[in-house]
Amino acid sequence: MVRRPLGNHHDGPDTLLVTPETTHTEPVTAETARLASLVASTRYVLWDMDGPICKLFAGYPAHQIAGELVKKIDQLGMGGLLTEQERSGNDPQDALRAVHERRRGSDLVLELEEWLTRRELTAVATALPTPYVDPLIRTWWSYGVRFAITTNNAAAAATAYVESRRLTDCFPHVYGRTPNLDLMKPNPHCLEQAVKAMGAAPSATLMIGDTATDLQAAQRAGVAFLGYAINEHKERTLKQAGADVVVSSMKQVLKVLGTEGGGTVAR
Repeated sequence: MVRRPLGNHHDGPDTLLVTPETTHTEPVTAETARLASLVASTRYVLWDMDGPICKLFAGYPAHQIAGELVKKIDQLGMGGLLTEQERSGNDPQDALRAVHERRRGSDLVLELEEWLTRRELTAVATALPTPYVDPLIRTWWSYGVRFAITTNNAAAAATAYVESRRLTDCFPHVYGRTPNLDLMKPNPHCLEQAVKAMGAAPSATLMIGDTATDLQAAQRAGVAFLGYAINEHKERTLKQAGADVVVSSMKQVLKVLGTEGGGTVAR
């Protein structure tokens, strides 16, 4: 049984950019060297969950949950709080943030945040692991690098997911969304909490994320950033936001850590 956490914490010479001139399967040597250098300086990793670790909404689509959330807001007689764009969004967090902006600190926001947490917990059962990430996590952990999850999803959902993959030992620190939605990324709050809990030096810490808000949070927290882009749109978005190092597959990181590059990792 997963228990809801108190707050957001559960204890327990080029860049690697996918461009038209490079292939996803054979990145050039200089790009791989840049990734290896980034990994070698890392002793602590802050993982975003949905994207880098798993596809949380693989079986329970986010757009479906977003529609259900709008319907619930309507049933509560508060539909007027949302614009048409917010009503038709594919991310349930958009509608949740919109209500928060207009009813800060209200019982309504608390109710809706708890409702979304329950849906995210339901989604865990049909979530799919990001390709190559499970062996990457286990390999990196075996080298003495320590991890935390820093996500805008519920900490309870993140904890349930890593339990389902038998990765709990790798993630003794999990930080997620709280009813105070102002603390969600790009606010660096959850990253700073994780850094403090691990006793990490920001200069030795890396965040892996797939959104511009992840990058912004990492910059504000003073930690390095590795972008994960599953398609050209996400790659372009991360690059335009200022990400220097972006991978299209966790296999690229695993190769740096494994037989081809394990000796370069800081221990």
